[in-house]
Amino acid sequence: MCLLHNSILRGYNSIYLQAPLVPDAEKASFVGYALTWHKFVKSHHDDEEATLFTKVEELLGDRDIWAETHKEHGKIRSKTPPLKAAARPGYGYILTEAHAEAFLTGLEEYHKYLSSLPSPSDFSGTELRRIMSTFQEPFVDHFHAEIATISALADHPNAPKEGTEEAKAASATFKSWGKSTVTKAGVTDVVPFFLLNLDRGIEAGMWANWPPMPAPVKWGLINIAGSLHSSWWKFASCDARGNKRELFALQFADAQH
Repeated sequence: MCLLHNSILRGYNSIYLQAPLVPDAEKASFVGYALTWHKFVKSHHDDEEATLFTKVEELLGDRDIWAETHKEHGKIRSKTPPLKAAARPGYGYILTEAHAEAFLTGLEEYHKYLSSLPSPSDFSGTELRRIMSTFQEPFVDHFHAEIATISALADHPNAPKEGTEEAKAASATFKSWGKSTVTKAGVTDVVPFFLLNLDRGIEAGMWANWPPMPAPVKWGLINIAGSLHSSWWKFASCDARGNKRELFALQFADAQH
């Protein structure tokens, strides 16, 4: 989950940093790239609610473990005043309803702006950045809070013991969901976006071969499946090998002044 979130966060950064620098000739491609990020995030969260959370609740026999995460997803309403993420012993971090609502509202505005442009030439990087800034902090807090909650599940009283068949089944649940949640979101757009914002050098290359798949399969997902929208991927933060690269639009920075 950490690596999946890392790809989404890197994707966010690639959009935020390049938005005001995109030349007119590349605006259509950039809008497509930016909308794919939204599709990735929305599909990821919807699939968590529909599949992953339910499976883990069943595994641990506890329907309350995701209470705060559901709240962050907008499933529960409360009158808690806006605060940043705060420690919750044993369960990681929580976000208040108002903070979570800022994320959801901003994400919706992000999609509405990009999807309702009269034409790509009307795209304003300054306006997109303004919208992104409205949900930047709660977005990052939510992603960190969710990871903290998942990490804390290892200490749940009903967590399966390491080395048991139950533990193997639990591990398989997360692995299977992690694979399916990206592919079901979109093989020709979300999958290439995910792979091209996945830094293989993170943690000194510990995850260089993640997700585990034959090299020809990964190549095909990027170069064949991704060819339908090939003009979008120039904006990605990594190359096809998973190495970080300079963001494409930064080369036009001088032209903006």
